[in-house]
Amino acid sequence: MPARKLPEFDSIGDLIEFFEAHDMGEYDLPEARFDVDIRNRTYLIAVDRALMKKLSHAAEAQDVSTEALVQMWLEEKVAHAA
Repeated sequence: MPARKLPEFDSIGDLIEFFEAHDMGEYDLPEARFDVDIRNRTYLIAVDRALMKKLSHAAEAQDVSTEALVQMWLEEKVAHAA
């Protein structure tokens, strides 16, 4: 069975709704290409709930994300330790 042409949609919501009811394999979809930098890594570190709450409040007070604040503080600490 040949692939069918994908209809046009007015919104992302319409597209999502369509594919909730249809099989993507039945349609002629454009090839997607993108670059991935596998050298960049993110590390997860466990943080006590009480400390996380304090970090979140401190980040909010500085109008930055908690991740950005922790990154900045760790970089400062490591720079002073070296």
